Amino acid sequence: MFVGHALLAFALAVRGARRFSVPRARALRYGVVAGAFAAIPDIDVVYAPVGLLVRSVDTVGPDVFWETVNVIHRGPTHSLVMAAVLVAAVGCWSRGGRLSRLLAVALGASLVAVATAFSGSVGGVVVLVFVLAAFAVAAAAARAGVEPTPILALAAVGLLSHPLGDLFTGSPPALLYPLDMTLVAERIALHPDPTGHLLAAFAVELGTVWLAIWTSARVSGVSLAELVNPRAALGAGYAGAALLLPAPTLEQSAHFVFSVLAIGVVGAPTRPFSRGVDWREVVATGLSAVTIGAVAYALAYGLL
Repeated sequence: MFVGHALLAFALAVRGARRFSVPRARALRYGVVAGAFAAIPDIDVVYAPVGLLVRSVDTVGPDVFWETVNVIHRGPTHSLVMAAVLVAAVGCWSRGGRLSRLLAVALGASLVAVATAFSGSVGGVVVLVFVLAAFAVAAAAARAGVEPTPILALAAVGLLSHPLGDLFTGSPPALLYPLDMTLVAERIALHPDPTGHLLAAFAVELGTVWLAIWTSARVSGVSLAELVNPRAALGAGYAGAALLLPAPTLEQSAHFVFSVLAIGVVGAPTRPFSRGVDWREVVATGLSAVTIGAVAYALAYGLL
């Protein structure tokens, strides 16, 4: 769901803005801001270099590395509790003024302190980056002309929607961190078969991407059907991969994900840097080819 988080927030923000009669250009701008906020929680990938740096005084071995992974990944940055406080901090920061900014810094500092207390110095550093990234997105949005109240709402859409998208893959996020309570103990199973679950999760991801593209096209007054080139049908040939590749699962999915995404090259123009290239058609055709390829693979797998 790396891309899906941002695109889902984009679609939600744009559609929500249009419901309130926000002009098209501004609605799309809101979508971009919401998508940027939604991408921030995955900034916890900085745990890798930070974790090794902090723990190197003891040892730098595989056990230490994976211990750090399990403590930080999908932890404090994926908590609805932490996200709610950060949304409030972003709202205060966006309003400007000395008192509002001081309150924003105090709220951000409290998040860092909590993460340090419950997840150690690595958690503290990761959450510090988490907070600073949110403030940076808010500042960029303000420079782009987005008002404080919309920034608050867009931060809520992005930061609070992100953890929910991780319920289908890997270990479920610590949604109520730092509270000693478990909201969701296991990932949501979309299919009893491991490969079937992966294919279903991939379908959810594709559906999210399509939702964002459809939303953008509709707001821009563009017909989505007109953007898809017939050569996208070539993606059906990926059905043969069900016979050639090992059945993928969430634990071993790289060979499937990268190969099916490679089908998207059918949308690539022969002269990518020429002036006549319509990149909306390139994206729509490539995504259509990937979608057809994934459906063809699923049908072939089901018949085996």
